Amino acid sequence: MTTLITMQTLQEKQALLNHLRQFVEERRAEKFEQIIQFRTRYLTVALENIFQSQNASAVLRSCECMSVQDVHVIENSYKFETHPDIVLGANKWLDIFQYNNPETNNTLIAIENLRNQGYKIVATTPHKNDFSLEQLPIDNKIALFFGTEQTGLSEDVIEHADYFMQIPMFGFTESYNISVSAAISMYELTKRIRQSSVNWYLSEEERVDILLEWFTRSIRMSDKIIADWQKKIQP
Repeated sequence: MTTLITMQTLQEKQALLNHLRQFVEERRAEKFEQIIQFRTRYLTVALENIFQSQNASAVLRSCECMSVQDVHVIENSYKFETHPDIVLGANKWLDIFQYNNPETNNTLIAIENLRNQGYKIVATTPHKNDFSLEQLPIDNKIALFFGTEQTGLSEDVIEHADYFMQIPMFGFTESYNISVSAAISMYELTKRIRQSSVNWYLSEEERVDILLEWFTRSIRMSDKIIADWQKKIQP
């Protein structure tokens, strides 16, 4: 998401949100306010070098369905693209952070950024056996890393991971498809997190910021409405 909002304080943002609400159908506004209660940044997903748009789109769709607000996209080797018939607009409701600077190691930049935000780096790989999905510690914020369809996660992620996680399997095939892995992982972890005592909720300011994005995306000519409102409230 890219915001049009230039408000600085929570009170100012809340006032603008109240103003915008009148331009949205009541049922839709209530839906936004219902859904935001389940949104979380306690769990986030990082996708490294995903090159199939179908898989990328399916992961975004699962993130939105599971109320995982943030997705981090690492583009060292491949450009991240989505398939509109699969993503079904889910990307409109998410915050997607892309790491695609050709001059840097985008994987290490993403890991550093997430660590600075308090996340534990979790490498999802069938080649390490530290934790099962049911056993993964959830006492800290979790960043789930998923790798390219062909070779999995890079050595940079493996080297810097705090935990390794496997999804239990009982067949001959070595691994699930990445979109299936992401969906299973998010379903189980969001369930465990919400049933635990950890504070997985968004802050009040985060809720307002996201709602402002959703409202502005739903209102025709929202940029003009916001500009006019800002002029009126200026002393």
